[in-house]
Amino acid sequence: MISTPHRQTAIDLIAQAVTAGARRFKACAEVEISARTLRRWTQGGQVQADQRPLVQRPEPRNKLSAEERAAVLAVCNSEKFASLPPSQIVPKLADQGQYLASESSFYRILRAHGQQQHRGRARPGTRRKPPTSYRAAGPCEVWSWDITWMPGPVAGMFFYLYLIVDIFSRKIVGWEVHERETAELAATLIRKAVWSEACISRPLVLHADNGSPMKGATMKVTLEKLGIAASYSRPRVSNDNPFSEALFRTCKYRPDWPAKGFATKADAQAWVKSFANWYNDEHLHSAIRFVTPNMRHGGQDRDALANRTILYANARAQKPERWSGKTRNWQTVGAVWLNPERETGVPEIRDAA
Repeated sequence: MISTPHRQTAIDLIAQAVTAGARRFKACAEVEISARTLRRWTQGGQVQADQRPLVQRPEPRNKLSAEERAAVLAVCNSEKFASLPPSQIVPKLADQGQYLASESSFYRILRAHGQQQHRGRARPGTRRKPPTSYRAAGPCEVWSWDITWMPGPVAGMFFYLYLIVDIFSRKIVGWEVHERETAELAATLIRKAVWSEACISRPLVLHADNGSPMKGATMKVTLEKLGIAASYSRPRVSNDNPFSEALFRTCKYRPDWPAKGFATKADAQAWVKSFANWYNDEHLHSAIRFVTPNMRHGGQDRDALANRTILYANARAQKPERWSGKTRNWQTVGAVWLNPERETGVPEIRDAA
C-alpha cells in the first residue's frame, strides 16, 4: 500500500516530467505504476486515499472466542506452565489429551496481552547496538586492526599476523608476526605504529573486534596513555571490521602465498614485509581510485588523479565520437566511514576529524 503523501509526491513528479516533455506512460513507469493507476489516484481532481485499510472485513470463522482466549491465558499463567514457552506448553497439553489452540495462537494471545516475554530463569538474549560510526577525513584519524593465522610448517601450528590499516588511505601502518596472541604484543605494535606515523597528538580511533588481545588490560592502558579512542565490533559480527577483513583477504590471495605454510617465523616475517611494501607502494587500490595507499596517505593522489582527468579530457576532445557519455571519474575519494549509519540507525555518530 502507498500512503496518500507518497501518492501526492509521485503525482507531482509525473506532472513535472510531463511538463518537461515526457510521455505520461513513460513517466508512470519510472515510479513503477501504470497510467491507469494514476487515473484512479486522481479521480475527481483530488488525490484519492487507499481505501483498503478502511474496508470492513468480517471476522474469520475460525477466530477463537473470548472464553477460549481466556483459557489459553489461564494455562500459560498457571504455576505448572508459567516458566515455559508455548513451544513447550502445546506438546505437553497434547500428551495430556488436551487441545486449546495452535502454538502460533498461543504466541499471538500472549503478545496481545503484553505477556510475550522471556519465560524462565535463563537470561534473555540481548540485542546489541551496532558499533559507533566514525568518519576519517584524513590519514591517521581512524585505524583498524586485527590478528589472523598464518599456517606453520605442520598442520595445527600457526603464526599470528598482527596488522593495522589506516581506513582513509588503506595504508598498512603497522605489522608484526608472533607465535602467540597477547595484549602485551598488541600494545607494543600500537606504540610503534603511533611513533612511526608521528600521530600521537592527533585525534585517533582504533577499531578492533572483541578478542582477548584487543580488550586486555595492557592494551587498554596503552590506548589511554596514547589518547586513542577504542572502538569494538559486535561479538561474532565480522562485517563490523570490514577494512581489516578485506586486507586479510588480499594478503592470503596473493599468488606467492605459501599454500603449504611457512617453515619458520623468520620466513613469515620476510613474506609479510614484502607484502606490506608491495601493498603500500605498488598496489593500485580500487576503493581509492586506483592509487597506491602511500600516495593517498601523503596527498600525492590529487596530482595523479588530476593528470588522469586532463588526459581523458584531451582524449575525448581529439576523438569525441568514441565517447557516448562522460569520461571516467578520476576525482579524489572523499571521507571514509567506519560502519556508517544505516537506515535503522545508530544512536551516536562521531567524527574522528
